[in-house]
Amino acid sequence: MTTSTTTEHVGAAHPTTAPGHVTSTGLSNEKLSMWLFLGSECLLFGGLISTFLLYRNVDVELAVGDLYDIPFTSVSSFVLLMSSLTMVLAVSAIKRGNGRQTRTWLLTTALLGASFVAGQVYEFTVFYREGLGYTTNVQSSAFYTLTGFHGVHVSIGIIMLLSMFVLSLKGRIGPERHEALEIVGLYWHFVDVVWIVIFTIVYLIR
Repeated sequence: MTTSTTTEHVGAAHPTTAPGHVTSTGLSNEKLSMWLFLGSECLLFGGLISTFLLYRNVDVELAVGDLYDIPFTSVSSFVLLMSSLTMVLAVSAIKRGNGRQTRTWLLTTALLGASFVAGQVYEFTVFYREGLGYTTNVQSSAFYTLTGFHGVHVSIGIIMLLSMFVLSLKGRIGPERHEALEIVGLYWHFVDVVWIVIFTIVYLIR
């Protein structure tokens, strides 16, 4: 009788503590789906970067490169890069079961991401005031599309981080569901790495 009761208890607890279904790759369906999604995003960003490179050397009256503020963009890039570190700390905290630290690092990551987006908006505003709008020339169109599209991805990541923050605050996500935060972390690291590539190719290599 005791054995039966124990077996029922373990069986009832299993769905809440076990990770997602594992595929033949050793990854859960959820994490594998995120990797596949990020792979498709690599192709998309690759196309956008290639388009910018094709139009960068086109002879235009006002070139994008003439308006770059490298020191400002470097600081903004450093801020986004540091957000990857705080994301790692958030995942580490949730694995240890420390909800307070998890929320602290999640909020810090979101704030760093928001600072980056604010910097990007400021840069766009300066460019526009200097006479470089989206439709000024093919070069500016390619630039705004590439960097703006990345900014949208960062904004989506911020929403995901804040959602995790709220779930943690309500006690609906803990060590047993740490993979959900890991998946968000994969997305966040991806947008960080993509920006490093964009910053190097678009801003630094002339």
